[in-house]
Amino acid sequence: MPLAHVPGGVPAGTGPDVFDGRMPSAPGDLRVEGHGIEPVPENRRYGGAGRLFTVWFAPNLTMTGVFTGTIGGTLGLDFATALTAVVVGTLVGALPTACLGTWGSRTGAGQLPLARLAFGRSVTVPALLQWFSSIAWDALIGLFGGDALAQLCGWPFWFGVLVLMAGQGALGVLGYEAVHRLQTVMTFVLGTAFALIAWRLLDGVHLTTSSTVTGGDRAGAAVLTSTIALSLSLSWAPYASDFSRYLPSGTSRSRMFGCALAGLVLSFVAVQALGLWGASVLTDQTAGGVRRLLGGGVVGGFGLLAVALAALCSNAMNDYSGSLAAQTLGVRLPRPAAAAVAAALGFPLVLWMHAADTTARFQNVLLFVGYWIPGFVAIVVVDWFARSRLRDGDTVDLAVELARPQAGLPPVLAFVGAFAAAVPFMDTGLYVGPVARALHGADLSYYVAFVAALALYAPPRLRRVRSGTASDVRTESAV
Repeated sequence: MPLAHVPGGVPAGTGPDVFDGRMPSAPGDLRVEGHGIEPVPENRRYGGAGRLFTVWFAPNLTMTGVFTGTIGGTLGLDFATALTAVVVGTLVGALPTACLGTWGSRTGAGQLPLARLAFGRSVTVPALLQWFSSIAWDALIGLFGGDALAQLCGWPFWFGVLVLMAGQGALGVLGYEAVHRLQTVMTFVLGTAFALIAWRLLDGVHLTTSSTVTGGDRAGAAVLTSTIALSLSLSWAPYASDFSRYLPSGTSRSRMFGCALAGLVLSFVAVQALGLWGASVLTDQTAGGVRRLLGGGVVGGFGLLAVALAALCSNAMNDYSGSLAAQTLGVRLPRPAAAAVAAALGFPLVLWMHAADTTARFQNVLLFVGYWIPGFVAIVVVDWFARSRLRDGDTVDLAVELARPQAGLPPVLAFVGAFAAAVPFMDTGLYVGPVARALHGADLSYYVAFVAALALYAPPRLRRVRSGTASDVRTESAV
């Protein structure tokens, strides 16, 4: 039963010509993927769990991550304290992302399409936020990639960004297999480039061994640094199964989890540690900082090219997942066209961020695009657990799952309530909540949002499992 024609699926009448389409058939099949949010049939699955390491490693080797790492130093922390905060935050954010990624092989579906299980027709709320977030991430990463390309080629900034956006849009149009192949190659290319940058940092750039803040201010700065690191790795959670949906259902879930977790943690910790280490030379214009650090000639050019390629890798994934989010909204655009639209909309946002206080705008956009994600993760995990109890070990059948009664109001209320509960704990350049201010700038909003969503959503959802088993069984029989 196609998901486009079941309750909680995409609107009736849109047809499989929009949400279905051509699928890659094997590794290296780089023809345009027309397939949208319809689940990938088992007989069209291929690949192995090892792909999840490279697809989650290469896209994080960006100057956005390096720039984020410098924030710990600007808050007054010493290197050891800031690095500890980065490791803890990265790991906490990567765990749910790696976990959600295992759902792709079990269902053949992307993450936002799968969220219809929990949200029903109200999935439009997180789908809209995810679509906006993918465009915002295009800007966060394109800011540095476009600048590097402009400096490398002697172009104006706006033209470097335009060329970058065109390239990433083309990759997003090609789709799943093109993204995976690119990340495999770039794992080695970008790994070499960032190792080169780290080697040059050893020459004359010294670590900060003492904090300029003490007591509560130091603790608050450490928590804020950790939360910013968490926001990076958790930001991939709404994308997670998008890049595992073609893996066979028999793929080892533990290996998938391990490969994804390793790729996320190793890459994010590496680039943020690099930013902490080189904070004195990597200023707002981080592409310029790389050029000064590496010097001119071939080495400097290679460094700038790596920055641009890293942005291309990451933003291609943003545009791909953005296309699936748009279709989940019910937008009747073929997936390749939706990916191209996402890339085009990121261009003016990059120009806006570049026009004034880049540091403040960067941090504000970075935090705000992620504040909704903890509540989303909590809700979809609880719903998945509840459905697993009803299945009692059976394999996942999305047609059956979506045919069960869908309660759209409780998840939305929990989603909004979780965000509201987190507001007093937020710390951004635009707004500092009263609790965050009392805690010396410590931003605990992500943790609060997750716990609040659990508290608001889990009790009614699990009550439905206990009281609604009989009606769900009747629904399955009808299907």
